[in-house]
Amino acid sequence: MAGLRRKLKFLVTLMTVNLFIFILVFHGGGGQDKGHNKVLVPSKRFWSKLAPSQAYWNRQQQRLDLQHNPILASSNSNNTSDDDDDDVRPVPDWLNDTGLNPDPCQPDYRVTTHVKDYNSLPPRFKDFLLYMRCRSYPLVVDQPHVCQKTRRGEPPFLLLAVKSLAPHFDRRQAIRQSWGRAGVLANRTVVTVFLLGNTTAVDHHPDLSEMLRYENTHHRDILQWDYRDSFFNLTVKEVLFLDWMTTRCPGAQFVFKGDDDVFVNTLRILAFLKGLSGPRARDLFVGDVITNAGPNRDKKVKYFIPESLFVGNYPPYAGGGGYLYSGDLARRLHGASQHVPLYPIDDVYTGMCLRKLGLGPEKHKGFKTFDIEEKYRRNPCAYKGLMLVHSRTPQEMIQIWAWLNDPNLTCQ
Repeated sequence: MAGLRRKLKFLVTLMTVNLFIFILVFHGGGGQDKGHNKVLVPSKRFWSKLAPSQAYWNRQQQRLDLQHNPILASSNSNNTSDDDDDDVRPVPDWLNDTGLNPDPCQPDYRVTTHVKDYNSLPPRFKDFLLYMRCRSYPLVVDQPHVCQKTRRGEPPFLLLAVKSLAPHFDRRQAIRQSWGRAGVLANRTVVTVFLLGNTTAVDHHPDLSEMLRYENTHHRDILQWDYRDSFFNLTVKEVLFLDWMTTRCPGAQFVFKGDDDVFVNTLRILAFLKGLSGPRARDLFVGDVITNAGPNRDKKVKYFIPESLFVGNYPPYAGGGGYLYSGDLARRLHGASQHVPLYPIDDVYTGMCLRKLGLGPEKHKGFKTFDIEEKYRRNPCAYKGLMLVHSRTPQEMIQIWAWLNDPNLTCQ
């Protein structure tokens, strides 16, 4: 009976569509000459046949797109529940992803055959591909109350999330003493957290766990997850931070996320945010935007991406040195990230998630991710109107912050 009802529903729908087409043709051709009343039949089918991409990442995106397409998901569900219903074609095997290990954090050895040049790829690609499906890692150092125990007892106006590595003690301390100082700044509540993974012996890092424990005891601003802290895993850090924020700091109004080797003019950022309201504040995402870019095919460059992994152009994205966005958008990015496969370059990945939301980053001239002219670098006034400069040493961060906070500084 269920199959019969579906077939009747299909026939009714088909008749309705045909009637609609007839009305369009009848009314559209009423004012034309009789010789032009011939109905034009499309030479190609409206629905193209689903075919897998040869690039591994693109193929994973195809799968996710179809899994989250309610119409196709419903059709596939109906097809599997009633074998005698031939109205809906089954989803191809390559989209069903058969043979998948239910634990996404176990290495997926199928990639060794699904990526044609897997064996010739650099080790960082092999590691990324094997664990590409894993998005959940243990949080070994947490700050569950950092956003609740502010001096004013209110959610932070600005959350500074700084990507760092375990050995970078001096950078973190310089940030704490300068632009990342937590508390009340310009009458706004600011909270700072440092995002770390695990620097393992595999990458020849010394064991610094005791020093990190000591550092965290004094500052209570470190978040650390138990995953390999590598360049390609910066995307994992992005996803884990968004997950942490939606749980631990959902009330933050704005977020700055950047590297630990940039100088950030927090005062300028707060002044910029003060003038925002409405839709602009809600959808805010500003930085040094890169457009019309694509994967780098030069194997000697650390941003190298082989054609077997990705084909196509990148969406507009903000350079990973640092960007500023709203807390509302952060929560939506968290949801969108579940529909985009991990990509080895984190700032490109964030651009992909923005595109999934139908948004794009806004370019702001105050973000200088490729530095300023050398002749201006020792001029305090050169930094007054900027939001970010890359890169700066710990000593330079402290020096520039002292310049900007000097009450005698006058700039024209």
